[in-house]
Amino acid sequence: MTVGETGLRPAVFLDRDGTLNEDVSFLDRLSELRLFPWSADAIRLLNRAGFCTVVTTNQSGVGRGLIPEPFIRTVHDEIDSRLARAGARIDRYFYCPHHPDKGLGSYRQACECRKPRPGMILTAAREMGLDLTRSVMVGDRRMDVASGHAAGVRAVLVRTGVGAAEERALADGEERPDAILDNLMEAVGWILRNSSRS
Repeated sequence: MTVGETGLRPAVFLDRDGTLNEDVSFLDRLSELRLFPWSADAIRLLNRAGFCTVVTTNQSGVGRGLIPEPFIRTVHDEIDSRLARAGARIDRYFYCPHHPDKGLGSYRQACECRKPRPGMILTAAREMGLDLTRSVMVGDRRMDVASGHAAGVRAVLVRTGVGAAEERALADGEERPDAILDNLMEAVGWILRNSSRS
């Protein structure tokens, strides 16, 4: 994958819980962090193909007072460590700690970063010099798809996490994902087959 005419790189934006790792609701202990067995291989393929890999994750457990905010960094450091052992890497992490109704104090807000809004993707694109026209969002929730489409990127729904239930819940006339696939590895295969090489 080469840098496009604009000088910007394409990215794959990845949801975290339910996409990279098992969704255990509010992940508040490292002992509960379990990457899916294909995650490192899938990320490594994206790295080798020249995509930036960017995690965008809602973490309202912080705003609800269930998870200390520094623990988010601890989890991401542990993910980095496990991926590095397999020769893979995440380039950046963006997370939203807010909730519009259940957040405490300053965390209670209808922000632009909480998915399904596109704020995390747009911030990443601005800060990292990313080409959204050649980028893709992958997640297990319809809000991931909505966030991607709102930012102008293609979006893949995976059936891991709550994805299978989300697929069944898609309503007639609702905006559809660009693809619905079993897991992140299948999503990466789809991305590589359907990506511009220019």
